[in-house]
Amino acid sequence: MSTSQTFAASPIVDWCFRNRETGEITIGQPPNALAKVAGAIWLARLVWRGKGTVGQVLYVAETGALAMLGADELVRGVNPWRRFIGATTLTLCVRRALR
Repeated sequence: MSTSQTFAASPIVDWCFRNRETGEITIGQPPNALAKVAGAIWLARLVWRGKGTVGQVLYVAETGALAMLGADELVRGVNPWRRFIGATTLTLCVRRALR
């Protein structure tokens, strides 16, 4: 039984994960450039571990990159699952910014 047939057995799961552009099931995908930038900044923060100006700049840059990534998924996500991930990412970024 193919993945499409398995997911088709559950209309809610099919609706949530069905790619509206290709008709395939999309749960995740390879990272885009913005995700790679956010990951690189996160790694830089892990290595730096400083609380000074550089640490603050990295923190703000990481939050900004994640917010842009979340907004992109929320607006252009190919299915409700991807839009949910975008909304969750944006929510966490707002919470992080308000700390």
